[in-house]
Amino acid sequence: MPRKTEIILGIDPGTVVLGYGLIRIENQQVSLLEMGVLKLAKYKDANVRLQLIYNKVSELHRVFKPTLFAIEAPFYGKNVQSMLKLGRAQGVAIASAMQAGISATEYSPKKIKQSITGNGNATKVQVWKMLQQILKFKDEPEFLDATDAVAVALCHHYQTCSLPEGGQSKYSGWETFLKENAHRIKKT
Repeated sequence: MPRKTEIILGIDPGTVVLGYGLIRIENQQVSLLEMGVLKLAKYKDANVRLQLIYNKVSELHRVFKPTLFAIEAPFYGKNVQSMLKLGRAQGVAIASAMQAGISATEYSPKKIKQSITGNGNATKVQVWKMLQQILKFKDEPEFLDATDAVAVALCHHYQTCSLPEGGQSKYSGWETFLKENAHRIKKT
């Protein structure tokens, strides 16, 4: 029975630099479609920035027709104004996804890092390097916000899409997994 293809749009929200990443999952094989950033620093008006975020996310929906949408949840820091701005950027991106008929799933930065590197406290560089290994790309992005967005999309795949139909893992434990995935084990 053929598996359906999923395209996941991941967003790393920001009002100065917004990262986006799209991955395709076909027959449980993950490939990178696109990653990039929307640079907003030159626009001083906050409303203009929000409009540009909405337009860019809407354009990504029109061009790539993602079936799933994931976004990084705001990091709770000490600067309330930064949190408010980040929340607005996130809200605009989510609104664009909803307008396209796709519900949004949020992941904390720690959950994303844990899913990609196995370490919830990993650095942006560690996430980028792990994504290079997983998705087999050589490019060094100008901004790590782009790879962070790809990490959001891949985290969503790992959390929701990697289980077989029926939602149950087909492995009864590590022993079964290792036996059925011997080709994935790297000898060092």
